[in-house]
Amino acid sequence: MATPNGPRVPCPQAAVARALLFGLVLIQGAGVAGTTDVVVAYNITWKSTNFKTILEWEPKPINHVYTVQISPRLGNWKNKCFYTTNTECDVTDEIVKNVRETYLARVLSYPADTSSSTVEPPFTNSPEFTPYLETNLGQPTIQSFEQVGTKLNVTVQDARTLVRANSAFLSLRDVFGKDLNYTLYYWKASSTGKKKATTNTNGFLIDVDKGENYCFHVQAVILSRRVNQKSPESPIKCTSHEKVLSTGEALPMIWEAGLPSTGLAPSSGLDVLSSGENCLGFLWFAGGTHDFRHLVSVSFPCINRCFLVFF
Repeated sequence: MATPNGPRVPCPQAAVARALLFGLVLIQGAGVAGTTDVVVAYNITWKSTNFKTILEWEPKPINHVYTVQISPRLGNWKNKCFYTTNTECDVTDEIVKNVRETYLARVLSYPADTSSSTVEPPFTNSPEFTPYLETNLGQPTIQSFEQVGTKLNVTVQDARTLVRANSAFLSLRDVFGKDLNYTLYYWKASSTGKKKATTNTNGFLIDVDKGENYCFHVQAVILSRRVNQKSPESPIKCTSHEKVLSTGEALPMIWEAGLPSTGLAPSSGLDVLSSGENCLGFLWFAGGTHDFRHLVSVSFPCINRCFLVFF
C-alpha cells in the first residue's frame, strides 16, 4: 500500500503524554537538586565528662539546618535540638536515664526552609556510646589534708554528676561504687622521688617522716575499664611546718649595708620583711644551691627595717 503524502496531523493524546512526562522530570529534577544542596553531617563524636554529654559534628551549616535523634540500642528515636544551626547538641538528659545503656544518635540535615521540603532528610549515624564505660572522669578535688607527726591524712571529694536517683543528683562514688579508685602520688618537698597509695574509698592515711613537708596529688581510676580508665591529676597540694621564734631566742647576726655575718652556712637564709615592731621572714634551705625548696615562715621582733639574714 502506498504511504500517503502530506502534512502530519498532531495527535492530542500524544501531546498531553509528553507534557506530563516533561513535568514529572522537572519535579524529580527539582527534588534531586534540593537534596544535593543539603550537606550531611560528618565526624560525629561524643564528648562526655562525668556523664555531662554533648554530641558534636561537622560542618557548620550554610543553607541547611540539623535535627538530632537519639535512641537506646533497642529503643525508639527521640528528637533533640530541632532545626538547629549549631554543630553540637546536649543529650545529657537522655543518657543519664540509664548510664549502663548503649546509645546511638544520628544527625539529620534539612534545607534552611524546611516548610518547602517534602523529601526524606539525609542523615549520618554516630558511633555507639555507653556512658558507664566511656564518659571521661573529671579532675578530682582534694577536699582536705593534715599532717600530724608521722601521719598524712588526705580526703578526696567526689564530683557530682547529673545522674539522678530519688530526685537527688548522684556523686561519682554513688554511680561507680567500689569500681571507683583513687591513687595518691606523694613525695618529700625536698626530693622528686614519688610514692603512691591506692584506695577504693575517699580517704588516705599514710606514713611519712616527722618534720618533713610533703607534696601530693590524686587521680581517679576505674580499674574495670579498658579505655578512659584514668582522670587528669588534681592540682598539687603541699604541707607546711611553721616555726616561731620567741622574743628571748637568740637570732643570727644580719647583713645590712655590707656588715658581715657570723660564720654560718651561706646555703641557708632568711628573707625578712618588717611591719611595725615585728618582722615576718621566710626561712630557706638550699642544700648548696639557693633553690628555695624548703620554706618555713618565721616571726620575731625587729626595728622597723628589712634585712636579708644568712646563717
